[in-house]
Amino acid sequence: MKKSVFLIAAMLFLSSISLAQTDKAQQLDAMIQQGMEHWQIPGLAAVVVKNGEIVFQKTYGVKNLETKESVDEHTLFNMGSTTKAMVCMALGILVDQGKLNWTDRVRQHLPYFRLSDSYITEEARVQDLLTHNLGINGADLLWFIDHASTKETIERFAMAEKGYPVRGGYAYNNLMYAVAGEVIQAVSGQHWTDFVGEHLFKPIGMVDAVAKVSEVFGQGNYVTPYLDHIEDGMVQVDYNRSDQIGAAGMIWASASDVANYLKFLDNDGIVGQDTLLKKETFDYLFKPHAFVTDTGFYPTQQLTNPNWKTYGLGWFQHDYRGQKLDFHTGSITGLVAMAGLMRDKDVAVYVFANLDHAELRHAILYKAIDLFAFDDISRGWHKQISQLYGDFKSQNKMRLAKMKEERAKDTNTTLPLTAYEGSYHHTMLGEVSVKIDGDGLLLVFNDFLKLEGKHWHYDTFVSTKNNPYYLETLFQFHLNPQGEVAVLEAFGEHFLKRQ
Repeated sequence: MKKSVFLIAAMLFLSSISLAQTDKAQQLDAMIQQGMEHWQIPGLAAVVVKNGEIVFQKTYGVKNLETKESVDEHTLFNMGSTTKAMVCMALGILVDQGKLNWTDRVRQHLPYFRLSDSYITEEARVQDLLTHNLGINGADLLWFIDHASTKETIERFAMAEKGYPVRGGYAYNNLMYAVAGEVIQAVSGQHWTDFVGEHLFKPIGMVDAVAKVSEVFGQGNYVTPYLDHIEDGMVQVDYNRSDQIGAAGMIWASASDVANYLKFLDNDGIVGQDTLLKKETFDYLFKPHAFVTDTGFYPTQQLTNPNWKTYGLGWFQHDYRGQKLDFHTGSITGLVAMAGLMRDKDVAVYVFANLDHAELRHAILYKAIDLFAFDDISRGWHKQISQLYGDFKSQNKMRLAKMKEERAKDTNTTLPLTAYEGSYHHTMLGEVSVKIDGDGLLLVFNDFLKLEGKHWHYDTFVSTKNNPYYLETLFQFHLNPQGEVAVLEAFGEHFLKRQ
């Protein structure tokens, strides 16, 4: 009789836990559905793991607004910069294999590695590639306006300017991760994508994942990227195919993949009976390795009010409700992702969406943490995130309106359009060809990015939206003292005209 009572009590207890988890999942689901409508997100996937078990996994919406095909658990999304954590883990595996030390000098494994500062070049250690505090400014234009090989991109990155003393500041730097990918190949003999596929994707069970954008389209089941434009509303944008800096953010994966990935993270680098990373190495990834400035952190700090902000190896970090939260976003041309892990509470979260800067991802992360780590349903994260980022959108609208108001009306170029034609050169960023195109100009950056330019005012032009990024940007020509066109100023950089 006592055994029966005990069993009944145990069953009721387990039932109450199950009911509580179900209620939390319903709370999260309701917020996501509300957020999907508010943000007009075409497709989304969200996964939450608690104590090594999936407690929430759901896909929403469509892969493509025209075909209306539904997102499913095997639909591929871009992981963006959450790729960085996997690259750090790949390096960690090489550390465990005894082939690499975190403090090895980069040039020990990659002799062609050079930076603009000779001391930082020689002092740079492998882990410095991963923490955004080595001292060199970022140079994302290298892959934004060009399609050069990884090696050529890194060689040109040697001209990026020093921004602060070695390990004495913070500046987010994608190119350092491209270097990290090359280190993986130099040490292992495998391209970083093959190494990650063999040592992480396969054992974790990420059967849909691919590490090269060029391989995504053969899969058949992938999302289309979208942008909610300030003036034009929802528009489709091109896929970013920058595999040359793939180690910084080009892995694609599915909800099914990241569910297994989160279980692997929550289990401290162990899959079943297999230890993919030693406990010491896995923990090292999540140690704070660099301080992050207020300007280098996310606007959500206005809502979470952290006491400290750091960067691990591939993870942003801050204190939330007295616990350390490791997380990272991924954002690249119409696609977003977010990964979060509160190790002391055994909760891990992942979000995908196919809308540029769909910041509902932040609300999902913090709502999931509140629900599954703290049993708290009180905070209206969707409302607060919507208001925070809605303010930024309003400010962008105001800036656009101001730019148009300040445009000088009824002006002409100083010289005939033919005077602006020619080839322009930037030592680090390459070549720009400028030719007359109808009543405007066509700018071609490195035989890659084409911008149609229409006259704005004086010697300033504006690009039309007819480009892969749906990008409108001003560019200006400067004359020398002889009254000749000498400089093209674009993206904040000066390209000198070849005479």
